[in-house]
Amino acid sequence: MFGSKYDVIIVGAGHAGSEAAAAAANMGSKTLLITMNLQNIAQMSCNPAMGGIAKGQIVREIDALGGYSGIVTDKTAIQFKMLNMSKGPAMWSPRAQSDRMRFAESWRLMLEKTPNLDFYQEMVSGIIISKGEVAGVKTSLGLEIMAKTVVLTNGTFLNGLIHIGEKQFGGGRAGEKASVGITEELLDYGFSSGRMKTGTPPRVDGRTLNYSLMTPQPGDQDPGKFSYLNTTAPLKKQLDCHMTYTSQKVHDLLKEGFDRSPMFNGAINSAGPRYCPSIEDKINRFSEKDRHQIFVEPEGWDTVEVYVNGFSTSLPEDIQFSALKLVKGFENVKFFRPGYAIEYDYFPPTQLKSSLETKPIAGLFFAGQINGTTGYEEAAAQGLMAGINAHLLIQNKEPFVLKRNEAYIGVLIDDLITKGTDEPYRMFTSRAEYRTLLRQDNADLRLTEISNNLGLASNERLNNVDEKKRETNTLVSFFKKTSVKPEEINPTLKKKGSSETKQSVKLHKIFSRPNLTMKDMLKIKSVQKYCSANTFSNEVLEQTEVQIKYSGYIEKEKANAKKLNNLERIKIPSSFVYSKVNSLSAEAIQKLEKIKPTTLSQASRISGVSPNDINVLMVYMGR
Repeated sequence: MFGSKYDVIIVGAGHAGSEAAAAAANMGSKTLLITMNLQNIAQMSCNPAMGGIAKGQIVREIDALGGYSGIVTDKTAIQFKMLNMSKGPAMWSPRAQSDRMRFAESWRLMLEKTPNLDFYQEMVSGIIISKGEVAGVKTSLGLEIMAKTVVLTNGTFLNGLIHIGEKQFGGGRAGEKASVGITEELLDYGFSSGRMKTGTPPRVDGRTLNYSLMTPQPGDQDPGKFSYLNTTAPLKKQLDCHMTYTSQKVHDLLKEGFDRSPMFNGAINSAGPRYCPSIEDKINRFSEKDRHQIFVEPEGWDTVEVYVNGFSTSLPEDIQFSALKLVKGFENVKFFRPGYAIEYDYFPPTQLKSSLETKPIAGLFFAGQINGTTGYEEAAAQGLMAGINAHLLIQNKEPFVLKRNEAYIGVLIDDLITKGTDEPYRMFTSRAEYRTLLRQDNADLRLTEISNNLGLASNERLNNVDEKKRETNTLVSFFKKTSVKPEEINPTLKKKGSSETKQSVKLHKIFSRPNLTMKDMLKIKSVQKYCSANTFSNEVLEQTEVQIKYSGYIEKEKANAKKLNNLERIKIPSSFVYSKVNSLSAEAIQKLEKIKPTTLSQASRISGVSPNDINVLMVYMGR
């Protein structure tokens, strides 16, 4: 094992590392996955769920590209929900509660069945560099394992420090030791680093909760799934989550412990996730609110352990326990483990190329929380892209880079490498200017063929996509060509409060009305007969509805994306010297030299680079 040289070494086996290992190995690279504990591969360190607003779109994209996250989530789901269904399809976001133990087990078993992939349990303490290029890794036992490329996916382990009240101790997660040595070594090679913070709530014994005092939060009546493959059927049985609230009494008791909180006594100075604050942070920032939502989430089919979502905290254990007992339904609660905050090292992602390869050291890639992101989905997406690009680099091929109009993954990586982040980065639909194009329902249509050409997405996936495209086009064409008579459609229009028609009209024109759905159209005899004869799947029916009802918005965004791609086509050489362009502003020169954008489009998104600077560059590049 140690005498041979690997193509790719992945350091860390969280969500980023697992996807990176699967991608590199499936593309044919001889790959080694090193982790400190093989029992914790792809562990859900925080909440037992995948997906959510914008995150669900990312999981669908990972699946379309041939990643494992969607498949594993479907295999281990205990509840499925499509969020934001009252809004337009650009906002629809799938989310699944998972069985936490089965999720990690399923990931490990899938990785063990992946060819070209080896495993090793040990701490990586350093990187081997030769002539400015990565050459392998060093372990805490003194082993040197050589490789052509290395992907660091260290999560919260780099000099991790856990806080519970006044207590501090090193660790990457509760019960696991921190990783030391890598940060200091990378700083010597010219990298800059920072500190970030995240947190987690207490886990409690579900047998001690009174669910009758809480509001049930069931899954969808007709649940969907994440993967476009038919690896699992949709859930037949689901577990309920529940919702309850804090109160002013809870807040008052928590405030009594603020002087012992590392957030307020100066023990923690690093930035935490703005959009997932701790309970003490919520009380402090939103003092006008007398209650906050608490979501009670089961951790699996057979375990009684429960995740208390919304009660993330680093307060002392006694304060956590006393306050939680005041929450309705938690009067007799027993703890499995207290909540805590964790500080860890990250490396500002402006030090990365668009492939996630580092600028200072060739062949070294970063993915996940080491880049300043938060969330399983964001980490998994980066891991997938880093694994793909590590393999392509070895093959001397161009890197695989997704544009902002092609995928949420493209938005994520472009935001990181162009704008950087000084707080944990989380994806939202609002970050994507082309979100009408980047829907969860069409990730397979957008990305499968691209991934298949890379050798990652299987032919089975491509065949499924081709069939979906063909059937959708057939059904859309039917709606455009077929007319409906007034007497057949008017009863439905009247029932829906929509103006009736006095003459025959094309189905697609009627269907374009905002208050009509596919269920309404299927009541029309001609539509019902045609769909029954062709046995269209729910996916095809949904895709047809979106394409007809939102065609105007979709075409408008496609036109805008085309303008973006015109700037994407203007490449900027990495050796370009901005200071020789006299008309550029001093700030623009400073920012452009730091980021070194690869295209004019990326340059236009850098803070401090004005439209005038872009025009100057455009003229200069034209010369």
